[in-house]
Order: sequence, then C-alpha cells, then structure tokens
Amino acid sequence: MDRLIYTAMTGAIHTMNQQATTSHNLANVTTTGFRAQIDSFRAVPVVSQGAPTRDFVVDAEVGTDFRPGAIQQTGRMLDLALINEGWLAVEMPDGTEAYTRNGSLTISTEGLLQTREGYNVRSLEGGPMVLPTDLQYSIEMDGSVSSIDDTTTPRTVMGLGQLKLVNPPTEQLVRGADGFFRMKNGGEAPAEPGVKLINSALEASNVNTAETLVQIISLARQFELQMNMIGHADENASRAIGVLTLNG
Repeated sequence: MDRLIYTAMTGAIHTMNQQATTSHNLANVTTTGFRAQIDSFRAVPVVSQGAPTRDFVVDAEVGTDFRPGAIQQTGRMLDLALINEGWLAVEMPDGTEAYTRNGSLTISTEGLLQTREGYNVRSLEGGPMVLPTDLQYSIEMDGSVSSIDDTTTPRTVMGLGQLKLVNPPTEQLVRGADGFFRMKNGGEAPAEPGVKLINSALEASNVNTAETLVQIISLARQFELQMNMIGHADENASRAIGVLTLNG
C-alpha cells in the first residue's frame, strides 16, 4: 500500500509535467522548424538502510525529436529550408552562437541578415552576414551568397560570403528556454560543408497533430488512473486503521 502511494503520487506529478510538454508541442505545431520535445520516465526503488519498500517515478530523459519536418514552398527569397540534417548558426545578444532550423529571415535597415527575433545570422567567417539593400542577390544550396547587378552589361556577380551551416551530433545539442539549440559544452560547432539548403521554402514543425492529441487524451486518462489509485490506497489505509483500533 505504501509502495502504491509513492508510485502513483510521483507518477501523477510527472504525468502532469508530460502533459505540459505535450501541450507545448501542440502549441508549436505551426512554428517553423520546431523540434518536438520528448519526456520519458522510469520507476526506481527508494534505497534506505533496510530493504527497498517503495518505488517512485523520476525523469529518465528529456530529449528532442530531431526528425525533419515537411518542406513547404513559399516563393520568398529570404525563406531558407535545410535539407535533411543541419542547422543555421546565429549570434545571440551575448555574443554566443546558437542554432536554429527556422529559416524565415529578414534584412535589417543596415543590411544585416537576421532571424525574425532580430538575431544576426553568422557567416562562415564568424561575423554577421551583410546583404545589399539596393541589389539583387542569390543564396545557393551550400549557403554561399552572391549579389547581382542588373545595371551592367554583362551583369556583375559578386560573392558576398557564405552562411555558416553546421551539423553537430544531436547528443551534443541542448535546447534553450528561447527555443534555440546550443552546444552542451558551451563551444561552437564547426561548419559542415555537407549541409544543404533551398531558398524560397520553409521547414514545417515535426509535431504530428493527430498523435499529439491522442497522447494528451492518453495522459489525461493515465493521470485519472493514478489519482484513483491514490484514493484507493487512502481508503485501504483508513480501513486498516479502523481494524487496528477495534482490535486495540
């Protein structure tokens, strides 16, 4: 009975946490390049001086589903979608490097290529990527950027640099509270020439709406079952106390 209460109680707490995670995934089903969060749990015994008599539930892993999402054509030149694996490097306000799959970019008034949040996209050289505001430009599959001057004959094509594209092992990445990924050791991932992208397209979230809704319903039923188990354990304890009182 005591063991039942511990298992059900801690299970109910982590079921609530998993409900929050699943709801967060569902809320980001339309977020470009979003990677679903995964929670898993396991039961462990309470170790004391005597024999283990209780089990409780702990987080076994809080990970990320790194499966790619569907690529959708947008027709907008500053929309970039990474093909299969890889990340786009951006510079955070504190100067550190972070990574994203959200390739919906903009150009600031100074010509800086930025994310929708206003963070500078890094070039292969490590600095920000600057694009001309008065010329056409093109972004190739390897991330190289060129400007095109239509006022000259023949047209003048000039290389402006190359976007920093990386592909570190997924086990070395950790998601921050802001949704961007970073290296666990706090360093910077090296550029990976094998990463390719296409422009005029965006990658959708990899959250499966139907599966997530089913999971929310399943978690609600699981939480209800755990609460019922706690209620039954409390009822059994009350009856046991009553029997002991009569015998006394």
